[in-house]
Amino acid sequence: MEFIYESEFWVAVSFFILIGVLVYLGIHKKVMSALDARALQISKELEEARRLREEAEKLFADYRRKLGDVATEVDNIIALAAKQAETLAAETRQSLKEHVDRRIKLAEERIARAEMEAVRELRNDAVEVAIAAAQNLIAAKLTPDRAKKLVSESTKALKTLLQ
Repeated sequence: MEFIYESEFWVAVSFFILIGVLVYLGIHKKVMSALDARALQISKELEEARRLREEAEKLFADYRRKLGDVATEVDNIIALAAKQAETLAAETRQSLKEHVDRRIKLAEERIARAEMEAVRELRNDAVEVAIAAAQNLIAAKLTPDRAKKLVSESTKALKTLLQ
């Protein structure tokens, strides 16, 4: 019985007493229920994490699809803008050509009017010079008898024309 004096013996006895008290008080049931509750909570958290992951994957796939749609739409918008720019450039070129053609035609008409005006003025000047020369020539060579004869002939011609 010397083992009663050994410290290991008393440690073993106190250990078994502690275990006995814990079993008597039902601590093992409480620990098991706490562990079960914790395991249940962890499984719920894992299931929630799985559900969130699936949702995130769905959202990610949806955003990838939307990104593809947006890229296609951007390409379509760029193509449409290029087509509209080309059409606008063609219309602008046509409008500019028509404007230049109108300006050229207007300038040609002005030049033609200026030429006609210059010809008319030249004719008027020529007529005035011819009249002045004729007056000078008539005044120099016309005698009073000859003047009377010309007036009477003109009067007779006028009377026949008026009848």
